[in-house]
Amino acid sequence: MTLTVLNVAYPLAPVGLDAVGGAEQVLSMLDQALVRAGHISIVIGCQGSRASGVLIETPAEPGVLDDAAKTRAQRSHRAAIDAARSRWSIDVIHLHGIDFHAYLPDHGPTLVSLHLPLDWYPADALRPVRNDLWLHAVSVAQQKTAPPGTKLVAPIPNGVDIDALSGPQSKRNFALVLSRICPEKGIHLALDAAKQAGVPLVIGGKVYPYETHTLYLRHEVQPRLDKHRRFLGPLGFTAKRRFLNAARCLVIPSLAAETSSLVAMEALACGTPVVAFPNGALPDVVEHGKTGFLVNDVDEMAEAIIAASGLDAETCRAEARRRFSLDRMISSYMDAYHALAGLGGGRRRLAAAQ
Repeated sequence: MTLTVLNVAYPLAPVGLDAVGGAEQVLSMLDQALVRAGHISIVIGCQGSRASGVLIETPAEPGVLDDAAKTRAQRSHRAAIDAARSRWSIDVIHLHGIDFHAYLPDHGPTLVSLHLPLDWYPADALRPVRNDLWLHAVSVAQQKTAPPGTKLVAPIPNGVDIDALSGPQSKRNFALVLSRICPEKGIHLALDAAKQAGVPLVIGGKVYPYETHTLYLRHEVQPRLDKHRRFLGPLGFTAKRRFLNAARCLVIPSLAAETSSLVAMEALACGTPVVAFPNGALPDVVEHGKTGFLVNDVDEMAEAIIAASGLDAETCRAEARRRFSLDRMISSYMDAYHALAGLGGGRRRLAAAQ
């Protein structure tokens, strides 16, 4: 059965394989997989997005990302979804944004991937009453945090393209952070730990123009930078792969309950151990003392950055191959698409018969 799938990104972040966010990268991998399998893939994303299938761009917000900007972007997404449904016979709509409820169509087979902590979503949005609207977590650990009354189907764990991430770089003496630059990601703590450890730190990431993010960069990150601790800005896939393969470790100082941590999986696929706070799903990704270290404070993080070079790169790669298969993730999403499309098709046939 050939499918027509409409993937809808978060309105304020462009999608593509060079995207910073995990949700945007997952969407891009699904878009690629759909096209490769001979399906029709349609992607709605803001200006600057890239897609393998058909891309419908919505305007990018040029200024501060405040409530007014969010409202405008959500309105544009609603119009783009309506236009796509008028032009194509869509089998499944797949929503990825934390604000999916703001432009959720009122009917039709729909899948929602909950890429962020469940308590960041409005409680009512997690209680669908339609049987053609399925919500799912991206890890078992995330699903366990569901508030009472939440209605979720089985989790679909994330995966990474291990072959594409492999690179020839030899290990060098620097630690790496890859992250959005915002308070909940705790970048300042990684800077403090790296300085305490006496290890250079490279930071790759994007600062979205939310006021809290730009203030965090100015007051907490920039004052801690020096010739040994550098902020490079956003890294595309090729640069990210090079740094991940060369780093002595990836540091994840996140203060939020990480739902899956795609970047931790990418690091392990590159043979690079992960040093992280044990928040959210990270204890399920990182095996303490084997593929990285789970730490509780800056002092322990500094010690782990030093110790990380003693962990075996091939063990990290082997665990990534065993546990974080991209093919498994793609297959699970395809199964969900076909199941939802079958439901939708059955309803259309029933409506036609009446």
